Amino acid sequence: MKNNFKRYIRSIPDFPRKGILFRDITTLLKNPKIFKKVMDIFAQRYRGKKIDSVVAVEARGFIFGSVLAYKLNAGFVPVRKKGKLPAPTVEVTYSLEYGEDTLALHKDALKKGKRVLIVDDLLATGGTIKAVTELVEKLGAKIVECLFLIELTSLNGRKQLEKYSVFSLIKY
Repeated sequence: MKNNFKRYIRSIPDFPRKGILFRDITTLLKNPKIFKKVMDIFAQRYRGKKIDSVVAVEARGFIFGSVLAYKLNAGFVPVRKKGKLPAPTVEVTYSLEYGEDTLALHKDALKKGKRVLIVDDLLATGGTIKAVTELVEKLGAKIVECLFLIELTSLNGRKQLEKYSVFSLIKY
């Protein structure tokens, strides 16, 4: 049975600025049956893949990443913006459409050789997740896959992630 999860995603034109069609996941999240189904699909995909840690990007990635870590009996590792983590960090600065941003990961968050699943809600241009892969690799962990609820295929984010396996449940 094919699931049509797109019908649970609200599209909001001109948010956060004119010309952007925002894909709002809150309408999926508020539906317990559908949210559970999505998480079950994700968990089934990674059962038996020996995931040691789920690395997720603030803030919406935390929603999926924490639940998935729980379901896989794996650790949960948050990636935050610079200055938001209390212990020593590794950092990567990357380009945004208008400027730069810096992401951080605790230096002791991942051990060399451990198997990591990277999770975020949406893959657009791929810049953020490319930065996350750099953080994970700085610590010597192995990336099993990059997982997204939504992929905006016209923005070619997969190009940034060519050396990794990428899975997205919903494509626009």
